[in-house]
Amino acid sequence: MTTNKSDLGPEKVTMFMEIVEVSLRVTRRDQLFSWLQGSFQYLFPHEVMICGISASAGEDFSFESFSSIRYPESCIRAATSMGDGVVWRIMSLWQNAHRPVMLGGGLPPGDYGSYLVPFADEEVNLMEVELHNIVAHGMAGQNGGMSTFFCFSRVLQPPSKAQARLLELLMPYLHSAVVRVAGHSDGARVQRGAITGRECEVLKLLKTGKTNWEIASILGISPNTVKNHVRSILRKLNAQNRSHAAVKANNFLEAKNS
Repeated sequence: MTTNKSDLGPEKVTMFMEIVEVSLRVTRRDQLFSWLQGSFQYLFPHEVMICGISASAGEDFSFESFSSIRYPESCIRAATSMGDGVVWRIMSLWQNAHRPVMLGGGLPPGDYGSYLVPFADEEVNLMEVELHNIVAHGMAGQNGGMSTFFCFSRVLQPPSKAQARLLELLMPYLHSAVVRVAGHSDGARVQRGAITGRECEVLKLLKTGKTNWEIASILGISPNTVKNHVRSILRKLNAQNRSHAAVKANNFLEAKNS
């Protein structure tokens, strides 16, 4: 889809440039929240944003929500549950189309070229997860898999082509801000020296996709010892699995070498 900032009109172009400028200074979660609740709200008013960030080429997503209202954790879990959660279903559809996805407002299902409406309102029980009027879009990584995904809900105007265009314009800045926040969070959780020298060696090999047996052979230690090191690394990096740790390894190893 071709987009142009001139579609926004002079006032909104000025606001858009302000949003871009502020986004470049976002490095922490509190700054991201303030940015989303500030000028961003003027341009793209919403009440709930659920963000997913991939640990490994479109798999092992972790999710966070940023909302101007009280949004229960149970609803986040239900909306993002693998397979049947509405956010997860939208993400799966996005993987094939790489275009904005919209739900709600009585929109009839269909492919509208610049965006998709995959379900009729009655096909997805949005009320169960306290969501409505969804406008969502993702960002692909270098390998073509999904890197980040943003689902805006309780959007104050009915979803429209104009909102799809606007979200596409905003995506690079949303993506960059969230990736920086994730990197800052990883660094904050792991103090230098918390991971031992041997664990660093294991982490570097884990990052290249080596199995426990391969790491054991390279380092001259037992597979069981490698297994214990991996468990310790996952705990110290606050990683969900090996793939998640491999992603976080970049931030930690760069910080350690700086």
